Amino acid sequence: MPIRVGNCKEELESLHLNIPMRLESLDIQSFRNLGGGIVCGGGLNILLGENGQGKTNWLEAIGVLASTRSFRTSKLQEAVNFGEHEAFVRGLVRESPEIVRELRAVIQGSTKSLFVNDKKETVHRYLGQLHAVVFNADELEIVRGQPDARRRFLDTGITSLHPPFVQVMADYNRVIKQKNALLQTARDSGQTIEKTAEMLEPWNEQLVTLATRIHKARMRFVERLNQVLERKLFGREETSVRYVSSLEGKGDIDNYQELIAERLKLRVQAEVISGHALIGTHRDELEILFDGHDLRKFGSAGQQRSALLLLQLANITVYNATRGEYPLFLLDDIDAELDYARIGQLLEYLDGKTQTFVTTSKESFVQKFGALASVFSVRNGAAEMQ
Repeated sequence: MPIRVGNCKEELESLHLNIPMRLESLDIQSFRNLGGGIVCGGGLNILLGENGQGKTNWLEAIGVLASTRSFRTSKLQEAVNFGEHEAFVRGLVRESPEIVRELRAVIQGSTKSLFVNDKKETVHRYLGQLHAVVFNADELEIVRGQPDARRRFLDTGITSLHPPFVQVMADYNRVIKQKNALLQTARDSGQTIEKTAEMLEPWNEQLVTLATRIHKARMRFVERLNQVLERKLFGREETSVRYVSSLEGKGDIDNYQELIAERLKLRVQAEVISGHALIGTHRDELEILFDGHDLRKFGSAGQQRSALLLLQLANITVYNATRGEYPLFLLDDIDAELDYARIGQLLEYLDGKTQTFVTTSKESFVQKFGALASVFSVRNGAAEMQ
């Protein structure tokens, strides 16, 4: 089914010109209950099994290989099988007929080590080797949860396009942490506002620079999402997103750097009283609109699922237009989130574009969509091709 993307003709045309990056094989040891490996199909891969057998664990492992993070837990050490000291996920990634890379993520306690062709790499050098977009029940927090889930969606998308952005976010979070510690100390000790303002100045200078970079990157990413958001894949509703700065209405938002510097000076006393940084991009929001209404407040469960799917498809489109390749698409428990009519439309759209991995517990799903797919039966963590 063709996608209509308004005035973004160049990005639409690029969808049909690029060959998807392919994860050729996976080899896993002691990651949750998994062991062994699989040879992946280039298009649709279906992981079939009863609940509790490890289907989602396979998707999680792929996600870790791609992003170095789990979409299920913030503590990666929880993914190491009980009683084991180390787990690894290894994958062969084919970028072109001539180029194949081996990626490996090793988890030891609270540390992780990342390798490309057996060479140890930092996170920001490792990121960009493989990217995966996830659609599952937990990701619905993007459309119905707290603002931090939506900020994380934006920052993950930006980092996938520009891996060094991960360092900008790390630096920003470090500054906020240090500033909060200083504010709490000032509040508890009864330190004067003048003295506190003086001590805050070097941190605020860094905050201005970093927040301005984050604000601009997020605004640009939202603009690109809106350029490619599909309007009528599943119906007649229009989906759009709007970035809402916490400084909106406080001055000239178009001159963000000057505005945030001014607000930081004005709000020193309020920050001391609260003991926390009140100014910055960590307080911004992303509005997701469905037919012009705030989806979080007014959207039905079905509309929220549809909007999340459209957001992730737009995410994939922007990634392809920027990087010249497609990310992997991971869909967990797909038939619990979407009906078969929508799944059929989705798989038709993805065919020939992304390498897709879906999990299901229903044989009927395989009977309907498995004819041209690679189907794996998952039992006790092991996956065998049918």
